[in-house]
Amino acid sequence: MNILLTLLLAGLTMVGPLAIDTYLPSFPAITVAFDASPLLVQQTLSMFLFCFAFMMLFYGTLSDSFGRRPVIVVSLVLYIAASVVAAMAPSIGVLLACRVVQGLAAGAGSVVGRAIVLDRFDGIQAQKILSHIMMVFGLAPAIAPVLGGWLQVSFGWRSIFWFLSAFGVIMLVAVLRALPESLAVKDRHPFHLGVIAKNYWKVLCHQHFLLLAVAVGMCFAGVALYIGSAAYFVMHILHLPETAFAWMFVPLISGMVVGSALSGKFAHRYSRKAQVWLGFAIMIVAGVINVGYNLFFVAAVPWAVMPLFIYSFGLALAMTPLSMIALEYFPNNSGLASSMQSFIQMLLFALVSGLVAPLLFDSALNLAWGVLASLVLSVIAWLLAQTGTPVTHD
Repeated sequence: MNILLTLLLAGLTMVGPLAIDTYLPSFPAITVAFDASPLLVQQTLSMFLFCFAFMMLFYGTLSDSFGRRPVIVVSLVLYIAASVVAAMAPSIGVLLACRVVQGLAAGAGSVVGRAIVLDRFDGIQAQKILSHIMMVFGLAPAIAPVLGGWLQVSFGWRSIFWFLSAFGVIMLVAVLRALPESLAVKDRHPFHLGVIAKNYWKVLCHQHFLLLAVAVGMCFAGVALYIGSAAYFVMHILHLPETAFAWMFVPLISGMVVGSALSGKFAHRYSRKAQVWLGFAIMIVAGVINVGYNLFFVAAVPWAVMPLFIYSFGLALAMTPLSMIALEYFPNNSGLASSMQSFIQMLLFALVSGLVAPLLFDSALNLAWGVLASLVLSVIAWLLAQTGTPVTHD
């Protein structure tokens, strides 16, 4: 049963990454199809990410009040509808609008899925399940741009949105048939705006939770920087075709999958703080190697992407224990806390990939410095979270 639940929740978590990564190889084709500027096409990613981050504030709270399953079902229906319209979009404006709706609908699986795990498991078992979900989910960003490149070459960019529609339908059917409700009616919180606002304020005022959420978001921002720069990095810096995105994404995601697998095994053997420090140490090594390589050499495969594997490996070791430490401050509002954590992480992801990446993606060295800078900010947030007396659990 745990295996089925893990696969189903991992599939729901994949909805967002697939919508982000699958169409990246189609940026040049969309630019030509609508006679749009590259910056405007880049906004189809940025707008998705900002809406994705915004709705993460609410999915956990909605699921705390109305149940986990209904929230996921409604979000999938909206996601499928937006994907179908995007596949038939007659203009860049319509495509942008569809990406907004996709972004609003795509995040329920990751937020509510984490709350479902916390409903059914606790402690070490919850960390293991979350690590396994992350390991399976990690396949999506690796497969998505490769699949998108082949769909683009074979059938054109619209076929990518038909694929996203089909995946949404598959997940909807799977949820309706195989995902039981994990939050009993007696355990739900009444949907009172005043109470909800008070709970959000309680989380926002929790200094240690916020610092840990920022630590997670900033170390993940290193990945966001490369994802936001993917089309330019692969096709202009590495001089590879649109079918060669695997050169960037396979190392990036393979490290995350391997690291997630080890994180699950380490849950029984090492403290969470020890896992976080190990992850940071590995990421720092990767960041220094990346900067050093690009200082002295022209970026080329495979050397330009090897540091990405090392970085994402360390990231996976650190992310799950960091998230667990933060969420355990609010055991009675796990959905809301999961929403806030996801919102902060995705807001930072959106800011980095939408605003910072275009400033840096013309240079492999600039990207390497950007990753190292985001990592330094993450470590600072983690260190600050260790100081003072933690606020007591709710």
